[in-house]
Amino acid sequence: MQYTSSGDKDTRSGFGEGLLELGRNNPNVVALCADLTGSLKMDAFEKEFPERFFQIGIAEANMMGIAAGMTIGGKIPFTGTFANFSTGRVYDQIRQSIAYSGKNVKICASHAGLTLGEDGATHQILEDLGMMRMLPGMTVINPCDFNQTKAATIAIAKHNGPVYLRFGRPKVANFTTPNQPFEIGKAITFIEGTDVSIFATGHLVWKALQAAEILKEKGISAEVINIHTIKPLDEEAIVKSVAKTRCVVSAEEHQRNGGLGDAIAQVLAMKMPAPQEFVAVNDSFGESGTPEQLLTKYGLDTADVVAAAERAIARK
Repeated sequence: MQYTSSGDKDTRSGFGEGLLELGRNNPNVVALCADLTGSLKMDAFEKEFPERFFQIGIAEANMMGIAAGMTIGGKIPFTGTFANFSTGRVYDQIRQSIAYSGKNVKICASHAGLTLGEDGATHQILEDLGMMRMLPGMTVINPCDFNQTKAATIAIAKHNGPVYLRFGRPKVANFTTPNQPFEIGKAITFIEGTDVSIFATGHLVWKALQAAEILKEKGISAEVINIHTIKPLDEEAIVKSVAKTRCVVSAEEHQRNGGLGDAIAQVLAMKMPAPQEFVAVNDSFGESGTPEQLLTKYGLDTADVVAAAERAIARK
């Protein structure tokens, strides 16, 4: 099946629309923001539900503590700030106040990865998926486009426990269906194939679909699977695909260490040993540039997924 984009839309807007819909349907949903309401697209929620919106200011650690406390009264807090500030700046508060006691806080993180672009390395966190997936009991979700981000935002409100939801700033292809169901921990097969399994997450899913079309022209049948949930990982889908193709590419806008590729490698080591190639940032910080320039420079573009697939196949 060939996937086509219905137009470019930013995933943070999917979060904003999902949060607003939640606000209208669930009175226990509250929103907290660290002085970035417009950037997180939380302004519509603030306008419609001012009594349930809390502007904490540039005090991210305090925001996490307040959110943890709100859960005791039965509220479902959604915190919003940049991914760097949602994880690196407040890891201790997340670990001690949220994860350790299993608080029902939804940590919503925008401007993740290299595609933050011109803001540069200090804001382009590439370690967040690893940091969050190592926390016991933390669910980690990285949707691929506007539609899926909206669906994921709505779905996590029904999940009891801490969640890290990651999304981005730039406009990207919007290619999944609107009003789609979102099942936490259940991978989605976009294209079935027999020669190589490409497991992608976030913005790299669209790159993987483009790569599959190029590989098809070369006579290579690529299976493309969207791993929107990094934890809990859909191990069954991974093993089933690799049993067929016998080789793997993982693709993510994250460090090679600690992210989706590492998670898949653990599954393969235990259940289905196979050659694996990693499309990810190789032990490096980012830099300033446009999203596309940075994806190309750091080896996360469509051509890099194609090359990784060919290398994996050669190693079978």
